[in-house]
Amino acid sequence: MAENFDIQESASQWFKLRKNPRLFFWWMYHRLTTPLRTLPDFLVIGVMKGGTTSLFNYLARHPQIHPPFRKEIKYFDIHYSQGLGWYRAHFPLRTKMQPGTVTGEATPYYIFHPVAVRRIARTLPQTKLIVVLRNPIDRAYSHYNHMVRVGREPLSFEDAIEQEPGRLAGEAEKIIAGPNHPAFNHLHYSYLARGRYIEQLKKWHEFFLREQMLILQSEELYATPTTAYRKATNFLGVTAWQPDDFSVFKQGSYDGLSPALWQRLSDYFRPYNEELYTYLGMNFGWDD
Repeated sequence: MAENFDIQESASQWFKLRKNPRLFFWWMYHRLTTPLRTLPDFLVIGVMKGGTTSLFNYLARHPQIHPPFRKEIKYFDIHYSQGLGWYRAHFPLRTKMQPGTVTGEATPYYIFHPVAVRRIARTLPQTKLIVVLRNPIDRAYSHYNHMVRVGREPLSFEDAIEQEPGRLAGEAEKIIAGPNHPAFNHLHYSYLARGRYIEQLKKWHEFFLREQMLILQSEELYATPTTAYRKATNFLGVTAWQPDDFSVFKQGSYDGLSPALWQRLSDYFRPYNEELYTYLGMNFGWDD
């Protein structure tokens, strides 16, 4: 399954288009008008299970933000071989982009993918980046439960995190060395690795100025969404506006972690979190 992952992703999308004639012709129109379309002004680059779907849907309602063909395009990670024209086809026509309007997309694997940052810096060096960070314990467990729901994780959570180093061994290096290397394990089984945010942000700051990146806290997004939304719209340079409601998108339900396992993971993430707080000058309170 892992070997054919990228091919299956593209084939699945093509099959969905062929099953829906209206959608198929609409997409063909987008492809034919590719030269007339814009590229994104902003990217929500992560993190997976951090609230990116909710944030993107809130932003997409803003009258000055024109959403793309779909939220998670996965170009700079999974579908890079499709080419820039394929990517551009997802975005609005330049004639629809009036002064003050922006467009963007959200693919939460970008921040963790070992090559995406270089690809984005080369293609969109001036783009604005938004990151939503969630308590890494909650993020890891939510990620795991999502993999169970979609049938990609046969192990218990404890076994999965025990086997994670072996599952990920050499995967990042293989993706860097060969752009067509399937990213199945790296994408799906990176429960703890994705929560070491300090490692990822330092890498991104090698290519982008800190001023180009907005860091939001997932817990704030859900507790006081108007505050987080205002930060995002200010960052994007659009007018003050907010949707009528902030319903949560794609919220899963599952049993909680045992206190012992929670403590084990808290001990694991504490040094990474402390370094993150110092690096950003922000304390998210995950270790309280």
